[in-house]
Order: sequence, then C-alpha cells, then structure tokens
Amino acid sequence: MYYHSTMKNLGRLRPLWARGWRGMWVRVTLLGAACLTTMSGAAQGLPLDAATYTSPQATVTLMAHAPQGVGPGQPMWLGLRIKHAPGWHTYWRNSGDSGLPTTLDWTLPKGWSAGDVAWPAPIKFFLGPLANYGYEGDVLLSAPVTVADGSAGPWQVALRAQWLSCRKECIPEEADLRLTLPAGASLGTHTAVFESNWARVPSDVASPQGQALPTATRLKLRVPGLPAAWVGQALEVFPETEGLIVPGDPWQQAWVGDVFEADLPLSPFRQAQPTQLPVVVTPKPAKGAEALGVRVTLPVVASWPPVNQPAAMSSGLAQALQQPTTNTDTLPLAMALVWALLGGALLNLMPCVFPVLAIKGLALAQPTHSSAHRRQMALAYGGGGVFSFLILAGLFLGLRAAGEAVGWGFQLQSPTVVALLALWFVVLGLQLAGLFEWGAVLPSAMSDMRWRRPSVEAAWSGVLATVAASPCTAPFMGAALGATLLMTTFESLLVFAALGVGMALPFMALAWWPGLTRRLPKPGAWMQTFKQFLAFPMLATSIWLVWVLGQQTGIGGAAALLLLMLAVAWVLWLWYRVTARHWRLVGLLLVLLGAFSLWPTVVQPLARAADPTVAQADAQGRWQAWSQAKVDAALARGESVFVDFTAAWCVTCQFNERTALAAPEVWQRARQSNVLMLRADWTSRDDAITRALAALGRSGVPTYALYRPNQPPVLLPELLTTSIVLAALPQ
Repeated sequence: MYYHSTMKNLGRLRPLWARGWRGMWVRVTLLGAACLTTMSGAAQGLPLDAATYTSPQATVTLMAHAPQGVGPGQPMWLGLRIKHAPGWHTYWRNSGDSGLPTTLDWTLPKGWSAGDVAWPAPIKFFLGPLANYGYEGDVLLSAPVTVADGSAGPWQVALRAQWLSCRKECIPEEADLRLTLPAGASLGTHTAVFESNWARVPSDVASPQGQALPTATRLKLRVPGLPAAWVGQALEVFPETEGLIVPGDPWQQAWVGDVFEADLPLSPFRQAQPTQLPVVVTPKPAKGAEALGVRVTLPVVASWPPVNQPAAMSSGLAQALQQPTTNTDTLPLAMALVWALLGGALLNLMPCVFPVLAIKGLALAQPTHSSAHRRQMALAYGGGGVFSFLILAGLFLGLRAAGEAVGWGFQLQSPTVVALLALWFVVLGLQLAGLFEWGAVLPSAMSDMRWRRPSVEAAWSGVLATVAASPCTAPFMGAALGATLLMTTFESLLVFAALGVGMALPFMALAWWPGLTRRLPKPGAWMQTFKQFLAFPMLATSIWLVWVLGQQTGIGGAAALLLLMLAVAWVLWLWYRVTARHWRLVGLLLVLLGAFSLWPTVVQPLARAADPTVAQADAQGRWQAWSQAKVDAALARGESVFVDFTAAWCVTCQFNERTALAAPEVWQRARQSNVLMLRADWTSRDDAITRALAALGRSGVPTYALYRPNQPPVLLPELLTTSIVLAALPQ
C-alpha cells in the first residue's frame, strides 16, 4: 500500500513536461544521455575490428596472397604478420618451458577451408634457467585456403588471433581482424613477405635410418640425412611435441660422420608418448639472423619410461576409502555425494552467499506466510539452485569433453562475466538500500507476477545464490569436484546436484521446521533496517569483482567497469523519479540498446589491456610465479616445492593467503628447509595450470600441493591454518 500511494503522489507532482509524447522524448533523451555521456570517455580511442592491430608490444596484420586472383581453383593464402617491438617476442607451436603458442581461429565464407599453419623455424630464448621457442623481429604465420566452387564475391574473411608477447614480463593479447576480398582480384602486394617467410619454413627431410630412443631420464636422437653443409656445426633441436623434454636443461650433441646425434633431458612430467616424433633441426643462427631449418619425423624405437606418480590422496580420503564395505563400486560416489552435500551447506557461510540466504530468511519470517507457502518457496529456491548447478556442470563437463582445459570457476575467468556479475550486485545493493523498488522499474506484468508467483522469485534467488557461490570453495568441495574427473557424466551431474541441495538445506530447514523460524526476532521495523544493511555486503561483493577484473585486464578495465556502474546507478535513479509508468518498458529497452551498442568498444577491449604484473611474484618478493619447469628444476635439484593454486575471484584463496600463508613462522620454515614457494594464478584462463590441477585430481581452487623429490605430491585441505602448513612443510 505504501508503495502504490507513494507512486500516486509522485504522479500528481510530476511536471507537465514529463507527460505526453513530448515528455516521452525528453525522458528518453535524459536516460540516453546518462549512459552515453558517462561511457563516452571510456569508448574513445579504442581499436575497432580491422586488418591491423597495434599495441606497444607488436603490430599484427591480416594479409592475403592470391597472385592468380581470388576464385575457385586458384591458389590463395592468408597470413598473420607479427612485427615485434624491440626486445619482445612471441612463441612457436611448442613454446618450450613457458609461454603459449599463437592461435589462429578463422571465420571463412561458406564452403571455404584453411589448411595447416606453416610455422617458420623458431629460435631459442633464455630467461634464467628457462628456455622458450619463438620469434622476434618480423614473422608471418600463413595457411593455404581453398575457395569453394560456385560462391560469388566479394568475400569477407575474419581471424581471431591470440598471442603472448613477452620480454621480461608477458602480456596476453588478442585481436579480431577482417579483410574483404574482391572476386577475381589479383592480390600480390605482399608477395615478398609471404615468400621470405616460406623460405624460413622447415622443409621435410626423409631420414629412414633416424630414430628416437627414450631412456629413464634422457631422449637420444639419431638423425642422418641432414644438409652436408651442416656437418660439424652446432645445431638446435626443437621437438614439436609439447612437454616432452626440459628445454632449459643442459644437453649434448655430437657428429658421428655425417650423422647428427643429440642427448636431450626427458621431462619426468610429460603427458605425451608419441610413436613418431617430429623435430625441427636448425643451425644456431647468429644474433638477429633468421632461423632456417629442416623437419624430420623420427620413429620411437623403445617404450617410454613411466612418468612421475600422480598426487597422493589426503589422509582423510585415504582412510575413508580403506573402510571395509561390501560394495566398493558405490563407495566413491556415495562419499563424493556426502562431501558435496556438506560443502554445499557450508557455502552459505561464505560472504558472497550469506546476504542472499539472509534475505530469504527475512521472507520466511513474515507472519502472513503459511507453512505450505513457506515449503513451496523453499522447494522453488532449492530447485533454482540445483538447476543452476546442473547448467554450470553441463557447460563444465561439455567443455572438458570437447578437449578444453577448464576447471570449476571457469566462468569467472571471463572478464565479461565478471563485469556483468559486478553490475548485477550493484543493482541488488542499490535496491536493498532503497534507491528504487522493482515495481518502479519492471513492467507492470512482471511486477504483478512477483506478487502472484512468489515461487518464481524464490527460484531466481536460488539461481542468484549459485552464481554468487561459484567463486567460493568450501571444505569437502575440492575432493568432491576432483572425483568427478574419474566419474561418468551421470555420476558427475549427481555430485553437482548434491552441491545445490546442500546449499539449499538451511533455507529448507527453516521452511520445514517452523520452530526454527520462531527463534528469529519478531517482525518489525528492524527488518527494513536489516534489509538496508544487507546492501553493504552486496556492494562489497561488487568492489571485490572490480578488483578481480583489474587483476585480469589492468586498471583501464576496472575504470571502464566503474564508469559503467555509475551509468547504471544514474539511469536507475532517473528512471524511478521522472519516467511515466506506461513508458518504462520502452525506455528501458532503449537504454539497454544504447548501452550494448557501446559494448564492443567498452568491454571487449578490456581483455586486450592485460596488466603485465598479473601472475608475477607478490610485492614482498616471497612468492614466485609458478611454471611446471620451475617445479621440475627444483625437484631435480633435490628441493621441495609448495604450490599455491589460487585466483583473485576465489574468496577462500584470499582468506588463506592473508592468514595461514602469510604467517612469519611459515616463511621461516620455508627458508630453513629450502622450500621453493610458487603461486599459480588462475584468475584468467591458463591451460597449463588447468592441466597441473587435473594431474593432482582437482578441478578448482584453492588447491595446495607440496612436491617432494622422488615422492608423490601431498595435498593440503582447502581451509588452512598455520599449524596445518607447518606440519606439511619438511623439517
């Protein structure tokens, strides 16, 4: 009643200019200006899709080469030219100890197809003990293209390119590049660029007597048939298979007559065991010279030695699995379901979930709600949570099945998703604080449905709680989610459904046992105050998400998101006060249209402005950035390694890092025991970290692993104390 009377009085006080058609245009202009003026500063000067993209690290250009004209049956090539700034480099198809290869994702006209990328021979870069393979200066990655018969031009081709530019620091970059190709036109402008880079592509050389012989720790290559001019020279060897050798470790080479022999260090953590080994062999180029080489495919003539053992189970898991039972097949699934229920229930204590539960608890405390009504709302809330967990699980398992290296929390590795969540929590916070009511901004049909169908609103609250809980990891969740790596799809979905049921348990308990509800304070004015108080945790969650986005995209991305938040708050403030009720839906659609028209120039470039400090050691210089090569090198020296697999969007990770992992006695023990402390930052997608987590039997963070020479890794619990860490570290 209060809301309807207030809106009626506001309608009486509304000035004449706010009514009628002229008033509608005034209001639409006001609302559009609110968004456009706020975001125009962030939108200026940002690159649009074109054939060239320039950054301080490199200039990349999409090129086409069709000397006989663009058309069916005519030879044509597309290529990505990378001109590196001095001191910067990108990576080959096998990047070596670290780095990432450049990826080319083509979008071609219907019926067209692109062949394999022709990779010029790489050179080797050293950074301390690490070695990487890649390019500096000017390089072209080209691919042949087949034009479909019967297609009519002109045609548009598009390329999404992603690459990692490195000097001492590394900056991930990407660009969407486009070209329009006229039918029949002869494209020979870049002939010299294509031909000079084709000359750098290693030619395939037959080596029928060559072989690759793996031993316990080494990989011995025998390569006859190399160019006669190379005999006696020092050469470089680049295996195309990733992770097979340790590129930065010492290796030996020799000539036996005209046969080249190499003795390479075999990686103990390799994943591939090929039967045919393609390698690129090049003479060591002079500084600044282009690498020229040949490609040889060698048969593997012996069995590959076993790799290091997988991670050890935690002591609790090992003891549980050793309990006697008559049905050993169902025990792992039953245990995972129990842990998922417990972990889901504990998610409600996380700071990003508790406000949602508190709001629903207030709804149940209303004296007008019957027991049947409370139970209906509880079931709807639980159903929304379980449904959302299953949707996320389906995406997670589907991406895994498609070969993508993803883990739990993958959605928060997208800056776009983080930005949308931050905006949503700002809107919720402003609504709880009393800036507006949903009835004032939603169309009357939707507003009335909230009153007629409260179960729909309860289900939506379950969805919101799941979204809020996704960056949090409660105890028992790590082992439960890790177990899904070895389960069938149906069993994995059961585990995720159990997480949703566990998160809904407290709310359902309040609905099924009214005695618990009676223990809550009696309804009164305090409920409105408490509701407004809950706005602050919502806004705090938004601040945290802005910080996460800053870790992913740099200060420019965080500033753009703050501007977008300001625009949304301004629009909501104006909307609630000056908009005629029956024009709200039309105006809202226009505002959203204006906001999303700027989306490609405001949000998409956020990922291009990556902060070069991400994944580096912390400000105190104690943690070092993780790489598998560092782990392997330390273990080879006989040192232990402690790895903190973390992410900025993981609340549990941040708590542990500021408490147990920051304790002076932990660092004193690490120095005394010569333990290498590494931090694997999973804030943005990193396939190498995802593979390392999978090797440990985990699919999310936090994960804490202690690696010891010649022993399987030991996993620590998700919630740490100083005593737990000290007990794990060697004396």
